Amino acid sequence: MPYPSSLPELPQQPLPAQGYAGDISPQLAWQWQQAGQALLVDVRSDAERAWVGCVPGAVPVAWKQWPGMLPNPEFDEQLRAAAQAGLPLLLLCRSGVRSIAAARRATELGLQAYNILEGFEGELDAQQRRGQRGGWRARGLPWAQS
Repeated sequence: MPYPSSLPELPQQPLPAQGYAGDISPQLAWQWQQAGQALLVDVRSDAERAWVGCVPGAVPVAWKQWPGMLPNPEFDEQLRAAAQAGLPLLLLCRSGVRSIAAARRATELGLQAYNILEGFEGELDAQQRRGQRGGWRARGLPWAQS
Protein backbone atom coordinates (compact mmCIF):
# COMPACT_ATOMS: atom_id res chain seq x y z
CA MET A 1 0.00 0.00 0.00
CA PRO A 2 1.53 3.37 -0.94
CA TYR A 3 1.84 6.07 1.71
CA PRO A 4 -0.78 8.80 1.66
CA SER A 5 0.59 11.76 -0.33
CA SER A 6 0.50 14.06 2.70
CA LEU A 7 3.05 11.96 4.60
CA PRO A 8 6.77 11.95 3.83
CA GLU A 9 8.33 8.81 2.42
CA LEU A 10 10.24 6.73 4.93
CA PRO A 11 13.25 4.54 4.10
CA GLN A 12 12.51 0.99 3.03
CA GLN A 13 15.64 -0.33 4.72
CA PRO A 14 16.53 -0.19 8.42
CA LEU A 15 18.45 2.90 9.47
CA PRO A 16 21.47 2.54 11.77
CA ALA A 17 20.95 3.42 15.42
CA GLN A 18 23.06 3.65 18.53
CA GLY A 19 22.51 0.95 21.12
CA TYR A 20 20.06 -1.24 19.16
CA ALA A 21 19.70 -2.89 15.73
CA GLY A 22 18.18 0.12 13.95
CA ASP A 23 15.11 2.16 13.07
CA ILE A 24 12.52 0.73 10.69
CA SER A 25 9.52 2.23 8.90
CA PRO A 26 6.03 1.09 9.93
CA GLN A 27 5.40 -0.35 6.46
CA LEU A 28 8.61 -2.38 6.45
CA ALA A 29 7.87 -3.59 9.98
CA TRP A 30 4.46 -4.85 8.83
CA GLN A 31 6.05 -6.56 5.80
CA TRP A 32 8.60 -8.33 8.01
CA GLN A 33 5.89 -9.34 10.50
CA GLN A 34 3.64 -10.74 7.77
CA ALA A 35 6.54 -12.65 6.17
CA GLY A 36 7.41 -14.24 9.53
CA GLN A 37 10.82 -12.54 9.50
CA ALA A 38 10.32 -10.64 12.76
CA LEU A 39 8.04 -10.35 15.78
CA LEU A 40 6.11 -7.13 16.37
CA VAL A 41 6.09 -6.16 20.07
CA ASP A 42 3.81 -3.35 21.26
CA VAL A 43 5.52 -1.68 24.24
CA ARG A 44 2.68 0.77 24.97
CA SER A 45 0.68 0.44 28.18
CA ASP A 46 -2.36 -1.83 28.40
CA ALA A 47 -4.54 1.29 28.60
CA GLU A 48 -3.10 2.75 25.39
CA ARG A 49 -3.70 -0.46 23.47
CA ALA A 50 -7.26 -0.72 24.80
CA TRP A 51 -8.26 2.93 24.31
CA VAL A 52 -6.31 3.94 21.19
CA GLY A 53 -5.99 0.68 19.26
CA CYS A 54 -3.62 -2.17 18.63
CA VAL A 55 -1.91 -4.02 15.79
CA PRO A 56 -3.28 -7.50 15.03
CA GLY A 57 -0.70 -10.15 15.93
CA ALA A 58 1.51 -7.84 17.98
CA VAL A 59 2.76 -9.19 21.30
CA PRO A 60 1.91 -6.82 24.18
CA VAL A 61 4.88 -6.16 26.49
CA ALA A 62 4.48 -2.79 28.21
CA TRP A 63 7.63 -0.74 28.82
CA LYS A 64 5.71 1.42 31.30
CA GLN A 65 2.23 0.94 32.76
CA TRP A 66 -0.74 3.14 33.44
CA PRO A 67 -1.51 4.76 35.83
CA GLY A 68 1.61 6.73 36.56
CA MET A 69 3.60 5.35 33.63
CA LEU A 70 5.85 3.43 35.99
CA PRO A 71 8.38 0.97 34.54
CA ASN A 72 7.02 -2.54 34.04
CA PRO A 73 8.98 -4.68 36.55
CA GLU A 74 8.30 -7.76 34.40
CA PHE A 75 9.49 -6.22 31.12
CA ASP A 76 12.70 -8.26 30.84
CA GLU A 77 10.97 -11.55 31.61
CA GLN A 78 8.04 -10.85 29.28
CA LEU A 79 10.29 -9.72 26.44
CA ARG A 80 12.52 -12.78 26.75
CA ALA A 81 9.42 -15.00 26.65
CA ALA A 82 8.19 -13.23 23.51
CA ALA A 83 11.61 -13.57 21.87
CA GLN A 84 11.83 -17.34 22.27
CA ALA A 85 11.13 -17.80 18.56
CA GLY A 86 14.57 -16.29 17.90
CA LEU A 87 13.21 -13.65 15.52
CA PRO A 88 14.28 -10.01 15.50
CA LEU A 89 11.95 -7.83 17.57
CA LEU A 90 10.14 -4.80 16.10
CA LEU A 91 9.19 -2.48 18.96
CA LEU A 92 6.22 -0.12 18.66
CA CYS A 93 5.11 2.63 21.05
CA ARG A 94 2.95 5.76 20.68
CA SER A 95 5.45 8.02 18.92
CA GLY A 96 8.71 6.11 18.57
CA VAL A 97 10.36 7.33 21.79
CA ARG A 98 9.66 4.66 24.44
CA SER A 99 10.35 1.99 21.84
CA ILE A 100 13.92 3.33 21.50
CA ALA A 101 14.49 2.87 25.24
CA ALA A 102 12.88 -0.57 25.07
CA ALA A 103 15.04 -1.52 22.04
CA ARG A 104 18.17 -0.50 23.93
CA ARG A 105 17.09 -2.62 26.90
CA ALA A 106 16.32 -5.56 24.60
CA THR A 107 19.80 -5.24 23.12
CA GLU A 108 21.30 -5.28 26.63
CA LEU A 109 19.40 -8.55 27.13
CA GLY A 110 21.12 -9.99 24.05
CA LEU A 111 18.13 -9.65 21.70
CA GLN A 112 18.04 -8.11 18.22
CA ALA A 113 15.60 -5.21 18.43
CA TYR A 114 14.44 -2.47 16.06
CA ASN A 115 12.50 0.70 16.81
CA ILE A 116 9.50 1.38 14.57
CA LEU A 117 9.72 4.99 13.38
CA GLU A 118 6.79 7.31 14.15
CA GLY A 119 5.16 4.80 16.52
CA PHE A 120 1.46 3.98 16.45
CA GLU A 121 0.14 7.57 16.51
CA GLY A 122 2.97 9.70 15.06
CA GLU A 123 4.05 13.20 16.03
CA LEU A 124 1.94 15.98 17.50
CA ASP A 125 0.40 18.34 14.95
CA ALA A 126 -0.10 22.12 15.29
CA GLN A 127 -3.20 21.51 17.45
CA GLN A 128 -1.22 19.20 19.79
CA ARG A 129 -3.01 16.06 18.52
CA ARG A 130 -1.57 12.83 17.23
CA GLY A 131 -2.75 10.63 14.39
CA GLN A 132 -2.19 12.90 11.36
CA ARG A 133 1.61 13.35 11.23
CA GLY A 134 2.83 9.85 10.59
CA GLY A 135 2.49 6.70 12.61
CA TRP A 136 1.13 3.22 12.05
CA ARG A 137 -2.52 4.28 11.78
CA ALA A 138 -1.96 7.35 9.55
CA ARG A 139 0.03 5.21 7.13
CA GLY A 140 -2.97 2.95 6.63
CA LEU A 141 -1.55 -0.20 8.21
CA PRO A 142 -3.81 -2.77 9.92
CA TRP A 143 -5.06 -1.97 13.40
CA ALA A 144 -8.08 -2.68 15.58
CA GLN A 145 -9.80 -1.02 18.50
CA SER A 146 -11.84 -2.58 21.29
